Amino acid sequence: MTGPAARAFLGVEASATGRRWVGPSPEEDRLAEAMAQTTRLPLALCRTLVRRGVPASDAESFLAPALRDLLPDPLTLKDMAPAAARLLQAVARRERIAIFADYDVDGGSSAALLIVWLRALGRSATLYIPDRIDEGYGPNVPAMQALAEAHDLILCVDCGTLSHEPIAAAKGADVVVLDHHLGAETLPPALAVVNPNRQDEDGALGHLCAASVVFLLLVEANRRLRAEGVQGPDLMAMLDLVALATVADVAPLTGVNRALVRQGLKVMARRERPGLVALADVARMKTAPNSYALGFLLGPRVNAGGRIGQADLGARLLSTEDPREAQALAERLDQLNTERREIEARVREEALAQAEARGISGPLVWAAGEGWHPGVVGIVAARLKEATNRPAVVIGFENGIGKGSGRSIAGVDLGASIHRVAHEGLLLKGGGHRMAAGLTVEEGRLEAAMERLGELLARQGAAEAGPADLRLDGLLMPSAATAEFVEQIDSAGPYGAGAAAPRFALADQRVTCRRMGDKHMRLTIGGAEGRLEAVAFGCFDGPLGPLLEGGGAGRFHLAGRLEIDTWGGSARVQMRLEDAARA
Repeated sequence: MTGPAARAFLGVEASATGRRWVGPSPEEDRLAEAMAQTTRLPLALCRTLVRRGVPASDAESFLAPALRDLLPDPLTLKDMAPAAARLLQAVARRERIAIFADYDVDGGSSAALLIVWLRALGRSATLYIPDRIDEGYGPNVPAMQALAEAHDLILCVDCGTLSHEPIAAAKGADVVVLDHHLGAETLPPALAVVNPNRQDEDGALGHLCAASVVFLLLVEANRRLRAEGVQGPDLMAMLDLVALATVADVAPLTGVNRALVRQGLKVMARRERPGLVALADVARMKTAPNSYALGFLLGPRVNAGGRIGQADLGARLLSTEDPREAQALAERLDQLNTERREIEARVREEALAQAEARGISGPLVWAAGEGWHPGVVGIVAARLKEATNRPAVVIGFENGIGKGSGRSIAGVDLGASIHRVAHEGLLLKGGGHRMAAGLTVEEGRLEAAMERLGELLARQGAAEAGPADLRLDGLLMPSAATAEFVEQIDSAGPYGAGAAAPRFALADQRVTCRRMGDKHMRLTIGGAEGRLEAVAFGCFDGPLGPLLEGGGAGRFHLAGRLEIDTWGGSARVQMRLEDAARA
């Protein structure tokens, strides 16, 4: 049992972070033991597979997913055939091609995929990424008019599904949309709109990010080239870009997404793409790439250009072949990311205080402020969502117009709700997907819009969520946390959105703490019977750090994820501590 009637794991009903600990159910334990007997796999790995819903009969294929078996036929997506045909026509006729991309990692990766593919065929494309502040998200009329005057084909990636007027303004050029954001009842007047989240799609591929949609287009294009006796560009070598976009866009790491990321990480480990090599080096990434590195080290730096700097820096970095240019771009993005963190910290503090004053027990947590940088409101919304386990929206106003971003919780479709509020006229525009969305609102309609959005989210149960339970995969002794154990667990990865990394508890442990700067902490867990090093990032932003630091000679139950740390050139196992409770 994992519901309210189940006993809390180790008796922890309210941890330092206010969460109830929930361990494996008796049924999960039975399934894991049966799987271990049937497959001869380690029990800890079987527990992880069971928690991910993998039956014993599928364990072998899950641990070694074959992309060829999981990749869908591109033609299952509507408009894929005319999109691929038009792209190949432009290549064959040496037409002028423009790529209009969103300014985030998914947009930059999507653009880079097309640029690299075209370059391999001896063709080039004009890259256009709108300025977040001056132009906002997606195609706009002036930009599309200008691109249409100088190009024959415009490819809109990670945007365009709701851009009826701008696409109609692209007179004289064909427009192909490659997107994944929620579509409206009518589609824009493009030659093709390839989007698994069109309303006339069945939603089976709705979890794909835009880069995966672009990848499927290139799969179909290559297939058509092969039918003509032409060898297309090497698509497997481009999966590092798809992996980066999938993780950074918080797409669920299940099904084909998991296979794409798993293979993409292998490609990235070869260090063949100059931009990603330079970015990994400036981010001081010392381990083999994993989903954490993509989501928290590389992704934020690629995003930094679109958030507070020059919008096209990320796409240029990902597509360049010149190591010197890559180094310069990576250093600039690293600098911008540092500036972004400083801006974010100020806005986060103000937004959290405002949200708490308004109340955080309802179906929606929101905050708005004059002059809040639109490039950080999405990150701050994510922080509010994490702190409250509620959908969150953060809006920055300038001259009476607010541009905001929202993040949702599992089971609550924020994008559809924001789209409806926009359709009802309370927002100037808005849309997105289930877990993330954007909006634009007039200051005079802010309160009414947020009230209406809260009503729609309440219907989905957003107000019923308490602090999220912390699900744990089992109990460990410090001495059991070996490199071999971590490698076994990692074989069921990669982990990320929709596939949480296994978390383990250490019971009744003594800890020795030492601060790292103002917010972080390093710990040594255990004693003579076995020790484990741990790190708790950002623990002094909340109650976890003070609890452990002030614990004296007390003993604690500890919970977190295991990883291999290579700090100082030597590899060792450490716990990334997430929670604690007095034993």
